[in-house]
Amino acid sequence: MAALDLPTIGQPAPDFTTVNQDGTEVSMKSLLGKKVVLYFYPKAMTPGCTTQACGIRDTKAEFESRNTVVLGISPDAPSKLTRFIEKQELNFDLLSDEDHAIAESYGVWALKKFMGKEYVGIHRLTFIIDEQGKLAHIIEKVKTKTHHDDVLAILDSLN
Repeated sequence: MAALDLPTIGQPAPDFTTVNQDGTEVSMKSLLGKKVVLYFYPKAMTPGCTTQACGIRDTKAEFESRNTVVLGISPDAPSKLTRFIEKQELNFDLLSDEDHAIAESYGVWALKKFMGKEYVGIHRLTFIIDEQGKLAHIIEKVKTKTHHDDVLAILDSLN
């Protein structure tokens, strides 16, 4: 399997503009001045993605106290993201990347293997971006159960 082609830490994070679950535009430029946790996940309403999202939901105040916005991003359509948010009572935005252009710009759209089959899809990675829009940290091995705590610990270590 080809290695992921990830952006370089210390460089500006790849810019993007897309829509959230409500169809509202969100761009990297609009988030300058805050830390951004941009986490890529394969598919809304699947067990691992639900566990990961609910951990963030339950620690939202801790992220806010660190001047941090958390955004989940997947190839799901906004209507599916809305259902995911409503079903899990999520309190943060999910972004739609239906054409996977953002995933490609972050190097996470690549060959995967699952149950003996190979296919191209999103790899579960998290990017932590500083207030100036520069890439500060990449979590390549995301554990869905502890993702929120792992990210909070990294945010604390960056200060």
